[in-house]
Amino acid sequence: MLQELKEKKKMNLLFGTLVFVSLLSSISSVSPSSRLADECSGMSVRLRAFRLKTICNVTTLKEKQMKEIQAPTTNLYLPVLYLLAFIVGLPSNLLALWVLLFRTKPLPSTTLLINLTVADCLLLLALPFRIVYHFRGNHWELGESFCRVVMAMFYGNMYGSVLCLALVALDRYIALVHPFGAKTLRSRQTSLYMTAAVWLVVLAAMLPLLVSRQTYVLDELQITTCHDALPEEEQENYFLPYFATLFTLCFLLPFAVVLFCHGAVLRTLLAEGKRYGHAVRVTVLVLLVFIVCLLPSNILLLLTYTDSSLDGDGEDIYVPYMVSLAVSTFNSCIDPFIFYFVSVDFREKARNTLCCRSDSEDKPSSQGNNVSYSSSSGLRSKVTTLTMSSQDV
Repeated sequence: MLQELKEKKKMNLLFGTLVFVSLLSSISSVSPSSRLADECSGMSVRLRAFRLKTICNVTTLKEKQMKEIQAPTTNLYLPVLYLLAFIVGLPSNLLALWVLLFRTKPLPSTTLLINLTVADCLLLLALPFRIVYHFRGNHWELGESFCRVVMAMFYGNMYGSVLCLALVALDRYIALVHPFGAKTLRSRQTSLYMTAAVWLVVLAAMLPLLVSRQTYVLDELQITTCHDALPEEEQENYFLPYFATLFTLCFLLPFAVVLFCHGAVLRTLLAEGKRYGHAVRVTVLVLLVFIVCLLPSNILLLLTYTDSSLDGDGEDIYVPYMVSLAVSTFNSCIDPFIFYFVSVDFREKARNTLCCRSDSEDKPSSQGNNVSYSSSSGLRSKVTTLTMSSQDV
């Protein structure tokens, strides 16, 4: 009996040893990152359209996603596009600002054009930091606070210029379609109120970017991203509603105003048999800004923050979105040409400044242009009203 108990103990000990060895082998077959993933599950971050896993304070990416963020498209072509926009846009906007501030009459529409130019200049001044960031492999070295300021300037002034373009279109609509009310509605005080409202909207719209964290470290790549990596929960619960609201109020609504105003102006000029070539050029340039420069980036921006249902973690959206965002900055290069066709006074003063001529040399032609661009009927009073109130249209 005692011998049987000893044999049973030996068998149990042998069985336990075999079970322990099998457990060790199964544990050793699991990679360290897999074990960490099990231990630290639920800590998820997305890089724009990518899904990042933060495993016990170590941020990792899929191999394909690491190639995307370090690809030449992101680190070479993007900064080249930003650099081109900066080189073309800043001198033209500074020239426009000089002409509007010191060489043109302080008319109501001039105030709107000045604010549009200031918004474009501030956007362009944020580009050198984005250029260096992308050239360095999406690595930000200027700190969290400055990243927030740069991104607020980037998005804020982009949408600020959109709002100013809508107000300029509204101003032209009132001057040409409703000339009898133009003298009252197009007062300097009204233009100041409108520009103050634009900057208040821009400031309110940028507060979420200024108060939320924007820089995150990608440990495996040894880089610090600026606005490119955001916690997945924060993206879905915070930034998705934010950018959806921004898209609706600061892009779709101004775009609708622009379409309505420019359409009404063209209809009025056609109905009265007036020349409308300049109005067509203005409309084409404004539509170019909205449809070619701004619409793709805004649509892809929403898709970026709603990509959790897409296959492949949405990595196919990342590069197109970043390219469209760079293309959107070219709206600042087109705006001075819009000024050139919108304002007769700006057109003459810009030509005089570039040709080093005095303003008095072109005064007769200026008066002729003012009358020809008036949206008048046969009534003398209407012509007089428009000549006085829309000489900058």
